[in-house]
Amino acid sequence: MTGIRLEPVPGSDPELKLALSASGLPTEDLEDAGRSFFRAVSADGGTVGYAGMEACGDNVLRSLVILPEHRGKALGKTLTRETLKAVNVSSAVFLATTTAAPFFEKLGFIVVERGDVPPAVLATRQLSGICPASATIMKRNRPPT
Repeated sequence: MTGIRLEPVPGSDPELKLALSASGLPTEDLEDAGRSFFRAVSADGGTVGYAGMEACGDNVLRSLVILPEHRGKALGKTLTRETLKAVNVSSAVFLATTTAAPFFEKLGFIVVERGDVPPAVLATRQLSGICPASATIMKRNRPPT
């Protein structure tokens, strides 16, 4: 199973919050403006994960999670690609991670130094305080094809 479709969900969605919390991902700013969240739905209608994007001039990919019972099926890769397509990303995409850098490197993201990150991206709550300063910041210049 690798086909999924995305359904928009609000940052206040309790299942989104539960999935992120259960995976140790931040939930403090989900309801702030400028964020788009999606539920990843399988062909049988079941939820397999969630993803989000934050617009800030460039974009921040955030809140990407595959539910535990669906891991190991290449859905993270599919969810990342579909999320970038859904928001019609035409500028750079950044993310911060403490654990998933190897996964995102396989999708074309590269590690960047904090000094090379645009000020608007650094000013997001995600990068300015929610994620630890030790988080790896990564960038992708274009959406996957």
